[in-house]
Amino acid sequence: MKKSSFFALIFGTASSVLFALGMCMALLPEWNMFYEGIAFGSAGIVLGLATIIVWCKMENKKLPKLNGKNILRALYAVLSALVLGVGMCMCLVWNQIIWGTLIGLLGIIMLIALIPIIKGIK
Repeated sequence: MKKSSFFALIFGTASSVLFALGMCMALLPEWNMFYEGIAFGSAGIVLGLATIIVWCKMENKKLPKLNGKNILRALYAVLSALVLGVGMCMCLVWNQIIWGTLIGLLGIIMLIALIPIIKGIK
């Protein structure tokens, strides 16, 4: 494994965990940690953006262009993750196992579809 890939793996995971923990802290009223959650989530976003920038520098690649195609891909990825999350909430929080499983499966399929959307089919 190359240094750049290892760096991206470690810091990408750390940024995802910080962001997810921050969202849990901010959105679960039982935890009563809204402002701390905002800080953790923001730190996760900043670390994720820094990871992308440093990884591109280590690989001698340019940053991705901010065009309509890439913005639509990002929006589709966010929508797919939200669909998966709604399915998980339906199963774990609302006790709707069948519908939650079906919606979660749809979210997984949508996330898998990101591979041909981004890489293309050759």
